[in-house]
Amino acid sequence: MTRRILVAATVALLLTAVCAGYILARARPAAGPPASGLTLRTAGLLVRDTQSGRLALVREDGSRAVSPLSCLRLYAAAGTGVCLRQGPVSAELVVTDQALKELRTLPLNGVPNRARVSPTGRMVSWTVFVTGDSYNGGQFSTRSGILDTGTGELAGNLENFTVDGHHSPPDANLWGVTFAADDNRFYATLATGGQRLLVRGDFARRDLHVLAENVECPSLSPDGTRIAYKKMLPDRSWRLTVLSLADLAQTPSAETRSVDDQAAWLDDGTLAYALPHRGRAGADVWTVPADGSGTPRLLAADAESPARLP
Repeated sequence: MTRRILVAATVALLLTAVCAGYILARARPAAGPPASGLTLRTAGLLVRDTQSGRLALVREDGSRAVSPLSCLRLYAAAGTGVCLRQGPVSAELVVTDQALKELRTLPLNGVPNRARVSPTGRMVSWTVFVTGDSYNGGQFSTRSGILDTGTGELAGNLENFTVDGHHSPPDANLWGVTFAADDNRFYATLATGGQRLLVRGDFARRDLHVLAENVECPSLSPDGTRIAYKKMLPDRSWRLTVLSLADLAQTPSAETRSVDDQAAWLDDGTLAYALPHRGRAGADVWTVPADGSGTPRLLAADAESPARLP
């Protein structure tokens, strides 16, 4: 009996130590900026380094600074960063300041897929893949949300927004948010009835307005006049294309490979996007002019999820 009591006491002490260790680990303050001095105000290209899985900065001279922050998808603007990562229990959205200090963490019920920050750094968005929707036969569908980091206001599921003043369709899926400069308007893809639609969203009114068909993963140009997106072709591949919001005219880019990504604008005339390696893990970031001219050019090897800094 005495031996059983001693064993039970030992097990209890071990469990207590493990729990205490976990609590202390979770309670540790976020790490400061890495020794490399990487911040979200440093000029260069922010990427996810596909060899390490960490947030990294590709400097103008081609050198790379890799941070301690692991992400599955990332983006940054105006000193605000967003990192989608796998946490201890589920996927998480992490908002960081310019020194990569973690400011807020939200649980995400799904597999991280897309992330964006508004030009002012105030609004952040995410898209995850989820399963279990009865209307989708148990296949993957999406959930997208928006957080106002200024007020803490959270729209956790954009499917709750109205569409042209009416309830969102029961089969609605939304993904690929991109923000306008006013921190209220945004654009996204709405899938319903077998169509992929470009919608303009109004965060304050919680409403979406349909603009065009066959537009996936939109990305608004810095001047707010054009949308870069992936257009599905008859063979089910995607062509990186630019849409004029003034007249809905389409301009295919010179990139003829299938681009399954939400492109980023490096400036008003240049796009960046990731292409996966063939036959092995990882990806590279490429760039191409937005006006249909030129040829694709390798920008950063072993990288994805690009964002121009500062």
